Amino acid sequence: QVQLVESGGGLVQPGGSLRLSCAASGSISSINTMGWYRQAPGKERELVAITSRGSITYADSVRDRFTISRDITKSTVYLQMNSLKPEDTAVYYCNVVLRAWAGGNDYWGQGTQVTVSS
Repeated sequence: QVQLVESGGGLVQPGGSLRLSCAASGSISSINTMGWYRQAPGKERELVAITSRGSITYADSVRDRFTISRDITKSTVYLQMNSLKPEDTAVYYCNVVLRAWAGGNDYWGQGTQVTVSS
């Protein structure tokens, strides 16, 4: 199993920046992908960015503004969010997917609120 602890959300003005962190513990050697999703009120949860063995995927809506990075030594994934827009307001969730040999399960963090407003 994997436990995830997120931090870094908050209120920021349009054009501002935030950095989210997600620290994993437990069976970290079995982690395949780490990533971020978000869910705005009344909308479905959507992919923001994921990283897997050096490969990175971004949603079109955040490309060139957000950067995902992973510190393997700390088992932590970060999401640097720049040029934030009101439409980025959502609860952001960290996600981890285990490797197939470990069962391929996925785990979610508790979520952290990001609000972009003047």
